[in-house]
Amino acid sequence: MLPAVVVYGIIFLYGIVIGSFLNVCIYRIPVHESIVRVRSHCMGCGYQLRWYDLIPLFSWVFLRGRCRKCKQQISVQYPLVELLNGVLWCLIYWEYGFSVEALLYAFLFSALIVLSVIDFRTYEIPPGINLWILALGLIRVATDYVGWFDYLIGFFAVSAFLYLIYRITRGRGIGGGDIKLMAVCGLLLGWQLIVLAFVLGCIVGSVIHLLRMKISGQGHVLAFGPYLSIGVMLSVLCGRQMLVWYLSYLGI
Repeated sequence: MLPAVVVYGIIFLYGIVIGSFLNVCIYRIPVHESIVRVRSHCMGCGYQLRWYDLIPLFSWVFLRGRCRKCKQQISVQYPLVELLNGVLWCLIYWEYGFSVEALLYAFLFSALIVLSVIDFRTYEIPPGINLWILALGLIRVATDYVGWFDYLIGFFAVSAFLYLIYRITRGRGIGGGDIKLMAVCGLLLGWQLIVLAFVLGCIVGSVIHLLRMKISGQGHVLAFGPYLSIGVMLSVLCGRQMLVWYLSYLGI
């Protein structure tokens, strides 16, 4: 058995490497640029990055956040996304250990990071990311087919409610991408966790967006995807414990 610190170290390294790829997705998907055919390059001068420019976290630090050739500043988003993905993968392992469930949730969290940043910037959720999460959900059902009905209910538990809002408000109250996101995440998490995720996402979104409106004068337009994603992540990491506590509080 490897020491726990070594295992977490390996998982963290894998996480930041995938995090580097997530940055590619974040910048290229909205502009419809290939994420596999085009080599990594500086967004300013087009300089094709070498392997030593692409070491997660460390290259950004060594280059002091600037392009090696044109010296244009490189967004701090790069190391933050890499670090966040590495930390989240470690948290998933801490909660679920080595399991199919942990692997699916790791891929889910990575997809949610990409989705959140893109939606925050463009107010659009890329359909391809929802399709990716749908695939993860189908794998989850296939590997836990005994509970298939819970996952099926999860697909509709929140999305049906949001679709009703969408129809009543004629698309002004909620976006179609948010509805699909809750549907595919519900298929992966099951109905209990997705309902909790929605409640947590609404709470987090209300608090953060009101603070942003107060402090920075942000408008009333809300990119809901990032907050729903936070709710899903919280539900995955500590949702079961929260549900147990809540039910015991009610005496159930």
